[in-house]
Amino acid sequence: MLNERNLKDLLYQEFGRIGKSFSSPKRLEILDLLSQGPKSVDAIAKNTEMSVANVSQHLKTLFNSRLVKYKKEGNYVIYELADEVISDFLIALHALSEKQLIQVQQIKEEFLNEHLGLEGIALSDLLYRMEKGEVLLLDVRPKEEYEEAHIPGAVSIPIEELGERISSLPTNCDVVAYCRGPYCLMSAEAVKILKSKGINAFRMEQGVKEWLQFVK
Repeated sequence: MLNERNLKDLLYQEFGRIGKSFSSPKRLEILDLLSQGPKSVDAIAKNTEMSVANVSQHLKTLFNSRLVKYKKEGNYVIYELADEVISDFLIALHALSEKQLIQVQQIKEEFLNEHLGLEGIALSDLLYRMEKGEVLLLDVRPKEEYEEAHIPGAVSIPIEELGERISSLPTNCDVVAYCRGPYCLMSAEAVKILKSKGINAFRMEQGVKEWLQFVK
């Protein structure tokens, strides 16, 4: 029969399994990527600039901790988060790290300094201005991520297609670009492209997951 000490030891041992999976920077990046939607091993390897072998090892660890699940589609193995609560945890982890670790703050400030002139827009302001028809919201993530989930009213133009499709954008309103969240550079690149063509553009720091938390 378990006593209180045995029970706590067993519980924290299991909690530690999850903690161990989160202890790798690369596994955190993989989880962040999967929070945008299901992806093949090859797609994860391409996005994280890791070998397929390394990605497979990290996915095995995450699977054993029940943080991801997979399915087969033809010749491809597709991975996704095992539960939406993992995405919420990642957002909380980012916020905690940014609040408690000066290094995270410094890295973010360095990024912002590098992109001076790329004005941001807050979620609350975006919602108000979208309702008034003053802005066009642009989702510059890959098309499959947009199809998985996107902010209502957003138009999908993947970053690699933006240059050739820029003429299709309206000229009578501002454009707000967003991508995978605060630490994704695609929206910053999009704003630079748009501004170079004379379009009044802004970057929204938050992504779909932050939006969903905002409107809950």
